[in-house]
Amino acid sequence: MDYKLLFSQKNLIESLSEKDLVQDKSYLEVIKAFSRLTYQSIYVIDYEKRAFEYVSENPLFLSGLTPKEVLNLGYEFYQKYVPEEDFKMLIDINNAGFDFYEKIPIEEKKDYIISYDFHLKSASKKTILINHKLTPVFLTESGKIWKAVCVVSLSTNPSSGNVMIGKQNSHSVWDLNFLSNQWIKRHKTNLSEREIEILGLYSRGLSISEIAETLFVSVDTVKFHRRKLFDKLNVNSINEALATAVGNKLL
Repeated sequence: MDYKLLFSQKNLIESLSEKDLVQDKSYLEVIKAFSRLTYQSIYVIDYEKRAFEYVSENPLFLSGLTPKEVLNLGYEFYQKYVPEEDFKMLIDINNAGFDFYEKIPIEEKKDYIISYDFHLKSASKKTILINHKLTPVFLTESGKIWKAVCVVSLSTNPSSGNVMIGKQNSHSVWDLNFLSNQWIKRHKTNLSEREIEILGLYSRGLSISEIAETLFVSVDTVKFHRRKLFDKLNVNSINEALATAVGNKLL
């Protein structure tokens, strides 16, 4: 399949105005600084040029290539290094995502983040499941997404998909139902104060007994809250719970 199918006609940018062009003065220096501070892979998409504008050096997103090689490949990178089934899924996500963004007021578009999981393969054909988050950086005067920043990390989910759109400072999220091709609105999971405390202490490396001692509760009480936490986040381990909570900004 052709990587050009990943570009939606609804976000086709034929020209840029002077007002558009003054937006991106030196902004890449901020992106580069952020990439030095995080373990995650960072890259920037330019939808007007249909290319990548920046790719960080974190190897997670590179599939054994150099950042320059990925930068030069641009969207063709997906065609080469995403398995065919997931590549088809990315096209569906892309179309559904731009359908969603088209209905958002221009002044709110930068508040939204889309997140989904897909596989990347290396030159040796081994695959890893990554989580991919994207948010607009610059819009055109007409409200099309001109540039977007993407953050890539290892996925905590067992399979690809898991498409979700969230809005900054909102308790609502939207999940993509592939069968109906509809966005389903739901309320974001809320963690209790105790659950947040347990996750925070676990992130510091404390055992269950040490967490119980710190909170002045019994081990059984910690286990009770941990089980509720697993049920809320639909995970099976405290590691998954912590990664999911961090990834969804629940902490």
